[in-house]
Parts: sequence; C-alpha cells; structure tokens
Amino acid sequence: MSSSTHPVDEILPAPRLFTLGLQHVLVMYAGAIAVPLIVGRALQLEPADVAFLISADLFVCGIVSILQSLGATQWFGIKLPVMMGVTFAAVGPMVSMAVVNPGIDGARMIFGAIIGAGIITILIAPFVSRMLKLFPPVVTGTIILVIGVSLMKIGINWIFGLPVGPTAPKIVNPEHAAWLKSITEAATAAGSTVPALPAGLSLAPTVPNAGYAPVSHIVLSLVVLAVIIGVARYTKGFLSNIAVLIGIVVGGVIAASLGMMHFEKIANAAWFAPIMPFHFGAPIFDPILILTMVLVMIVVMIESTGMFLALGDMTDKKITRPMLSAGLRMDGLGTMLGGIFNTFPYTSFSQNVGLVGVTGIRSRFVCVAGGAIMVVLGLIPKMGALVEALPTVVLGGAGIVMFGMVAATGIRILAAVDFKGNRNNLFIVAIALGFGMIPVVAPDFHMWLPKTIGPLVDSGILLASIASVALNLVFNGASGDAESLREAAMSTEA
Repeated sequence: MSSSTHPVDEILPAPRLFTLGLQHVLVMYAGAIAVPLIVGRALQLEPADVAFLISADLFVCGIVSILQSLGATQWFGIKLPVMMGVTFAAVGPMVSMAVVNPGIDGARMIFGAIIGAGIITILIAPFVSRMLKLFPPVVTGTIILVIGVSLMKIGINWIFGLPVGPTAPKIVNPEHAAWLKSITEAATAAGSTVPALPAGLSLAPTVPNAGYAPVSHIVLSLVVLAVIIGVARYTKGFLSNIAVLIGIVVGGVIAASLGMMHFEKIANAAWFAPIMPFHFGAPIFDPILILTMVLVMIVVMIESTGMFLALGDMTDKKITRPMLSAGLRMDGLGTMLGGIFNTFPYTSFSQNVGLVGVTGIRSRFVCVAGGAIMVVLGLIPKMGALVEALPTVVLGGAGIVMFGMVAATGIRILAAVDFKGNRNNLFIVAIALGFGMIPVVAPDFHMWLPKTIGPLVDSGILLASIASVALNLVFNGASGDAESLREAAMSTEA
C-alpha cells in the first residue's frame, strides 16, 4: 500500500476481500431477512412471493452497499465501509399498511410510499444537518427503545402464533358451528316459520386451539434462544457476532429433523433468476402513506448521521458536510431503488459499523465485496425459498434477541442522558414511551378517527418520534448536536 493511500481506500488482495466481505454478510444476514419475512407475511402473500421479497431484499442490499461504499459520483455514497440493510424503523408503519391493505394491492401501496419517500429523502438530505438539534440522545434513545419494544410483539407471535386466524388462541366450537348451520338452513327453507338470522351474526371462538402455543414450539424456540446465548457467552470475535445466525441454522436443522420444514418449494425454485422491477405491478402513490414513510426516513437519516460520524472516528476519516450529504442521499436513493425492486427502506447497519471497530479493517472495498456477495445471493431463488421455508417458531427464538437488542440499544443511549440534573428528561421518555405503546396495547384506538390518517397514527414508532421531539422542544429547546449524536452511535456499535 502506498504511504499516501488512506486505509479506507486500500484495496486488499482478492481472497482476503472475499473472506472479510463474507464476514460482513454473515453478521447482517439474520437482520436482512427478517423484514421481508415480517412484511410479506403481514401482506398475506403466497410463499413464493415472500421468497421473492427475500431475494429482492438481498439483491438491493448488495447494490446499495456497493454504491454507498464505492460511491456513485460526488452526489451519492459516503465512500466509507458501510453495509446497508432494511431499517427496522419502517417495519411498524409497513405492517400497519399491510394489515389494512393485504395482498398484491397492499404491496403496491407500500412500494409506492417507499419510492415517494426515497425521492423526497434525496431532496432533503442536505438539510438534515439542520435537524440535528431536534434529536439529542434523549430523543434518539427513546425512539430506538420504542422501535425494539414494538417489534418484540412480532417475535413473540412468531413463537406462539398469531392472535387471529388458524393459530388464534381459541377457535369456534364445531358443535356450535353445526348447530348454527342447521338453524340457518331451517330459516331459509320454503315455508319456514323460523325467524331469519340477524345480518352479521357469527359465533365467538370459545374452544382452546391446539395450534396455538404447542409445547413443542415453545421448546424449539427456547433451544434456538439457548444456542444464541451459548454462542454469545462462550465464543468471541466473529462467531459471537453471528450468534443469531447460528441459532437460526441450528433451529432450522432441528425443525427439518422433526418434519416441520417442507423442501418441495426449495427444490422447485430456480438456481438463478433476475430481480425484475415492479414484480407486483405499478406502484400506488398515496400521499398519507408517503408522508408516513418520509417521517420514518427523517428518523433513519438522523440515525445514519450518527453512524457516519462514529465511523469517521473509527477510520480516522474526517466527515465533511458534502460527504455526509452524499451518504444521506444514498439512503434516499437506496430507498427509492428498494421500492422499484420490490423491497424496503435502507440504512447503514450498526452491527457492521461495529464490526469495523472490532476487526480494525477500514477498507471500504471490503463492504464492496460484501455487497457483491449479497447481489449473488439475491439472484439465487433457492436461498429465498430456503429462508421462507423456516418455521416461524425458529425465527421467534431469534426474534426475541434481535428485537430485544434494538430496545437494549435505546436503553444504552438513554443511560448517557442526564436524568439526575435534568428531571425533565424523565417526562420526555415517560410520555413518549406511553405514546409509543398506544398501538401495541390498544390497536383499535383510532377507529373513530379519519381513515386516511390510520397508517400515520397506527405506528407507535412515529407517535413516539413526534412526541419525543415535541416534548424535548418544550422542556429543553433545540439541544442536540453532532457530538452527542456521534457518542450515541458509538454506544450503539459497542
């Protein structure tokens, strides 16, 4: 390496690039596949379509990581070792959209909102530095805490079953259903004197459902959780960093041996297939949904700003304002590409930023190699089909860890907040956390509000974000700065 070449710009030998790039891929893989699984199943898509979402996500993860690390003109890409992945901050709003609008049309609405938000993000990226004052650690820590707590419900439902549908805790008594059917037939018979049944009459579920929370599922989830804990506790370095992925693999092997996995769709999936844009049809652009995703992207850009500043410290690379703007524009461009290629909003993955600090490898070309590996994985449909075939109970044990770690990261950031000298910070966290829990505890709270704002208020993450920013302005004024954001990001990566 020339003495004039900065370590960030060092091109390592090809075998080493591949190995280090694969390490980055393995560290982020579990988080990368979680979001398409969550949203695809919330949309009630066919298994083949969910598998396609996973492949599309891996493909675009790779493309965006390459563009962010390598740079695409002076306008896009921070040119630092960054791996990009789908942000968990967008999961809550997207699941809300999916529940209200399931199926293909719901997917088209989500992708339309993502494309619109991506375009707006590109336009407003240079102005984000002026918003830093609105996001001190008390705000960012609270938002990340609410993201983790909100997602925890998904991980728990993966273990026990959804509260509605085939895995609901209770089902309708078959004898009651047969009785109601006979009465209905009698009431509709010619010359019948039996009064007609009231419109909309249905039986309430009263019988415990054997498909909800079977002991075998709970045990398997605990095994996955135990493997993750064991790997995290008794290994170091790289193995410790992929503890969640190892737990999922072990759980998948056990599930397959118990006959809980079916491999027909994997066998039928192709070895290679291109990721085509607009797989589900033309996107649908809804202004309220776009606004919802724009609010998410503002939070994402603030988070990315902290990551970039922390990464600058790790790599001894001064982050200039043009570099920061180029990195945030890439968040927007990546999100827009995500909507076009049937996937989701993108941000820098904190675990990969932390891996840079752990390994000391600062070359951005390592993440370019990691991005190339992700692209290849995305072009292999069998990979997506394999992930889709995993029983949700296996993912549940891992979900407890993944989503819990998000919440714990928020707590870690809040630990650095001055609560003793400034008691007002307690009010900010307490009230914003309460707002964030409203959709979790009372999902129908907005039933009498205008339907158009449903996706906006149905996300605890957005409610907590708005509440925490507003409360911080009331109690502390505009108190955030780049240094506090950098410190918060450093604690996240640790």
